[in-house]
Amino acid sequence: MSNGIGSIQQRIRRGAAGLALPALTALALAVPGPGLQAQTARIPFAVGEELVYRASSSRFGKLGTGVMSVSGPEDVQGRRAFVLGFDFDGRMGPAVIRDRTRSWFDSRAMASVRYTKSERSPLGSRSEDVRMDLADRQWASAKGKHGAIPTAAPLDELSFLFFIRTLPLETGAIYDLNRHFDTRRNPVQVRVLGRQRTTVPAGEFQTVVVEMRVHDPARYRERRQAVIRLHLTDDERRIPVRIESSMPYVGSVTMALQSASLAGGGSAN
Repeated sequence: MSNGIGSIQQRIRRGAAGLALPALTALALAVPGPGLQAQTARIPFAVGEELVYRASSSRFGKLGTGVMSVSGPEDVQGRRAFVLGFDFDGRMGPAVIRDRTRSWFDSRAMASVRYTKSERSPLGSRSEDVRMDLADRQWASAKGKHGAIPTAAPLDELSFLFFIRTLPLETGAIYDLNRHFDTRRNPVQVRVLGRQRTTVPAGEFQTVVVEMRVHDPARYRERRQAVIRLHLTDDERRIPVRIESSMPYVGSVTMALQSASLAGGGSAN
C-alpha cells in the first residue's frame, strides 16, 4: 500500500474515533430475519461527512459527479433529524442528468421522517415530497398520494443506503427488511457477499461487499427489482467507496469514491 493510501485510511480511522455526537451512543435496533436477534447499532456517519464520486456507465463512459452528504440537524415534525443528501450532475451526450435527493433521518428512532427527490434524465423527470408520521404510521406525498407505513421505523431509498452502514454485516448474513415506507417496495433484502480489496480513485481499501435488492416495478419493469452493490470500508466508518447498479438504457453504472471530507475534520483526497 502506498503512503498516500495509508494516509487516507489513517485519517478515516481517526475521524471515526474522534466523533463525539450524541447520535453515536448505542441504540437498540431490532433487525428482522431468520435467526437474528436484537442488535445494537452505532451511527457511523455524522454532520460534516461529504463523499464525492466519479460516475461512469458501461454504455456511455463517464457520466458525471455524485456527492453524498450529511448536514443539519433540522427540526421536522418536532424531531431533530440529520439531512442526508445525494446530488448528481452529469451528461449522456447532449442530454443532462440531474438528481437532488434528501432524506431527513431521525437517528434516535432510526427512521426517515421526510423524503424529497427531484430527478431529470433522458428517461424522463420525476419529483417526490413525502412526509412520514411515525406515530400514526402513515405517509403522505405533496401530490396527494398516501398510505400506511408497515413499521414504526420507516426508511426511503436514500436513508436505506445509510442505514445499511449500521448493520453488523457478518459475511453470509441475509437481512429481509420490511422497512421501506411504501409497502410495494418491501421486502428489501440485504445480503453480505464477503470481503475484498477495492481500488478507487481515492485509494485502495479493505471492504465488505453488500448487495441490496429492492422492489421497483416503476423503473425496472422486467426485473421488478433494483439491485445495488455496495463496497463499504471494513472498519467503524463503513464508508461506501464503490457503488454499482444497473439502470434501464444507461446500463451498468459505477460510482467510485474520488475524495471524502469526514466529520471531525478528517479528509481523504
